[in-house]
Amino acid sequence: MILTYTFRVGRLTCHTLEGGRQHLDGGAMFGVVPKPLWEQQIKPDAQNRIPLALRCLLIEHDAGLVLVDNGIGNKESDKFRRIYGVENAGRQGVTQLHDALHELGFAPSDIRYVIDTHLHFDHAGGNTHVEEEEGKEPQDRRAVISFPNATYVVQGRELEFASHTNERTAASYLRRNFDPITQAGRWKLVEGDLEFLPGIRLMRTPGHVPHLQSVVVHDGPDTACFVADLIPTTAHLPLPWIMGYDLEPLVTLESKRRLLNQAHREGWILIFEHDPERAVGRVVQDGKSFIYQRLDTP
Repeated sequence: MILTYTFRVGRLTCHTLEGGRQHLDGGAMFGVVPKPLWEQQIKPDAQNRIPLALRCLLIEHDAGLVLVDNGIGNKESDKFRRIYGVENAGRQGVTQLHDALHELGFAPSDIRYVIDTHLHFDHAGGNTHVEEEEGKEPQDRRAVISFPNATYVVQGRELEFASHTNERTAASYLRRNFDPITQAGRWKLVEGDLEFLPGIRLMRTPGHVPHLQSVVVHDGPDTACFVADLIPTTAHLPLPWIMGYDLEPLVTLESKRRLLNQAHREGWILIFEHDPERAVGRVVQDGKSFIYQRLDTP
């Protein structure tokens, strides 16, 4: 299985990393969109679940390797993995994400920065991991930092939001994914839009959660954007196709409109974190909507 795809943004080499899959309810993934429409895009299984990639981005930068998001990790119980249809076991390492790094010749210790788009378990679960302990189930083992030489980067208000959950948000924000980072003093908390490193810009794209950030990679005339849960799959490119999981769907609508208009106008490459088949592509405008375009299409 090929776990990586490499492309360039100017002088920067970027790799998508396949970190496994999860399977979530199709109705929840498409919100108010009727099933007869969304199932034409992604077929559900007998439990009405659709397959979703756990795709991450690795950027080779002069400042060191930068990893954007890191999948689910290995800390959860068998019951959790069944409910969310998690398939991410590794052959060379802790998870399939580690296998993808290995495929490129890298190790977790090589990562210099980890950028979390937000702290939901399917994006930041790999921040930490558990080692084998005889007689203990994964959920009962001590979580340790997965990337021992990395600084972890997230919007400061996202960490605050994740640390104070309510009945709606508690199932998505699992403290073992971020508390060990806090305890080790390894966070770099950022505020709003900023150029984090030369050629790597953090851009707030709220709606799914209030402090979601997308990651823009740019050099010369070339730009790519890791859109995270703003546009989880290419099937979510139409503006009103918004997840039922989004806390502020009308805010998502405006974030999508702004990003897609700019991406279309400037010819950005988009990286889709959860699309089960399409990792990267561009968008073209089709009337009032946007449609996917493969990179090799003129």
